Amino acid sequence: MVQPEISPDQDGCRVSGDLVFATVTQLLAVGEKCIRDSGKKSLVFDCAAVGRADSAGVALLLEWLDRARQQGVCLQFRNLPDGLMSIAQLSNVDGLLLADGS
Repeated sequence: MVQPEISPDQDGCRVSGDLVFATVTQLLAVGEKCIRDSGKKSLVFDCAAVGRADSAGVALLLEWLDRARQQGVCLQFRNLPDGLMSIAQLSNVDGLLLADGS
């Protein structure tokens, strides 16, 4: 398993590693901090470096969306992995992850 990490980048944050049941709990607060500390009204989480993902990873992204909206931030995801999108489609939440975040 590749340990996940979130690091600031030009448009928001870069998410890397595995978004699976064993790792998502530690990432929730880190992602929320990135949202809060960005000081931006529009933010992108780039997921190009995400490895494995399961339904907990999808739930994490949805929770970040919710927390961003609560703070008045338009959050978008970029480069979502195919495996994560397959789970999102099966769960009928892919439209939420691909939305413009408003």
